[in-house]
Amino acid sequence: MTDRIPGRPDPSDEVRAIPQGRRTGAAPPRHRGTAQTPPRAPVGGTRAIEQRTRRHWLDDDPQPDDSRGQQTNTSPVSAPLLPSQARTEALPSTRHTTDWSSEDDSRPTPGSDGEPAPHPATPPPGAPTPPRPSGPLTSPRPPRGPRHRVRTALLVTLALLLSWGGATAWAVNSAWSQVGRVATTPASGHIGDTSGRNTLMVGSDQRSGLTKEQKKKLGTGSAEGARTDTIMVLHTGDGDPTLLSIPRDSYVEVPGHGMNKINAAFALGGAALLSETIEKATGLRIDGYVEIGFGGFADVVDAVGGVRMCLAQPMKDAMAHVDLPAGCQTLDGKNALGYVRMRYSDPEGDLGRVKRQRQFLGALMGKVATPSTVLLPWRLHSVGSSAATAIAVGEDDSMRGTAEAMLGLRAVSSGTGHSVTVPISNPGLETPAGTAVEWDAARSAALFDALRTGNSLPADVLPAS
Repeated sequence: MTDRIPGRPDPSDEVRAIPQGRRTGAAPPRHRGTAQTPPRAPVGGTRAIEQRTRRHWLDDDPQPDDSRGQQTNTSPVSAPLLPSQARTEALPSTRHTTDWSSEDDSRPTPGSDGEPAPHPATPPPGAPTPPRPSGPLTSPRPPRGPRHRVRTALLVTLALLLSWGGATAWAVNSAWSQVGRVATTPASGHIGDTSGRNTLMVGSDQRSGLTKEQKKKLGTGSAEGARTDTIMVLHTGDGDPTLLSIPRDSYVEVPGHGMNKINAAFALGGAALLSETIEKATGLRIDGYVEIGFGGFADVVDAVGGVRMCLAQPMKDAMAHVDLPAGCQTLDGKNALGYVRMRYSDPEGDLGRVKRQRQFLGALMGKVATPSTVLLPWRLHSVGSSAATAIAVGEDDSMRGTAEAMLGLRAVSSGTGHSVTVPISNPGLETPAGTAVEWDAARSAALFDALRTGNSLPADVLPAS
């Protein structure tokens, strides 16, 4: 047995390990989803470790000197750590500067034995997946800014406009498909092109298609055939539109039938002969045609809810089946038809009727073109359906050309166009065909020439302002 060196521990003595919480010098294990945890000092702190270590080594030699410590460091024999080294081992490393003040639920907590609790073990492969928390896992949507709201408003507005446009187009196309067609091309062909576009507008007293109840209600009588109570030419396309009224009793030459009242042309040859007669008498090429009958006229008036008119004096005519008091009132279809047909009780006869027809037609177009009718597709469809079954257009007329004529008529009624009558020299001309209306040759020629060439209308044909 070797002698024991004073101040130096015997190698045969039991080596006692210094309790440590974690091995210093190595990074703590990292777990998925948790922050890296720095080493923790054992329970009791470094002071307790130092005291335990010092008691262990000083039991045999309570007064170790520095020389023995130096000899221990230079001895080839492996020895336990000295107190200074143990103290160093117990101090936490300064390299780890994790802020323990921050909240970290994944940080291990001390166990009952004073040692830090280990991190939860990772589930082995094949282990059942723990249930996910209930409820939506999506993150809350951030608040949407004004740009998003503007974009949404624009998209909604665009969708509404497209819906409105589609419904309006359907209403117009549906009505146009119901419009009747008539032959309007003269047997000898149209005359050469003239300035602008001229649409012949005719009000017919044709009673075909009306039931006995309708004839009785409207007071149309039982006369056969078709005559024209209204003859107008709407000139558009070169300046302000002009509505030219032609008295139905005008005495003119009817091609193939000699001199006669102009409305006889319609009875003898329909729209085609009437168009040819007007072209020859005025020199204006007829480019479009619109005809409306008794029943259709009343239906359109009723479809728009009636037309308001102001009468300067009472109106009563047994032949026209009309009896209206003086003053402003809304005329329904039946009374409106009597208003535009009456002539026997009018002191001006046919000329007075022409004036009323222009006046009422302007008021009717103003009612049809109101926003409540045009901008509401269902209302437009109702009015359009009534008008479609009431009117007929030329066989070659397009929807665009007819629409332009209606807009021109609306402009005249609103005061942005002109409304004139063929100048008259003799309203009571006696002829073989009966009492007729004679045109003023010079003034009427000047008026027709201005329309043909697109020049300004003569001042003497314009109504006094």
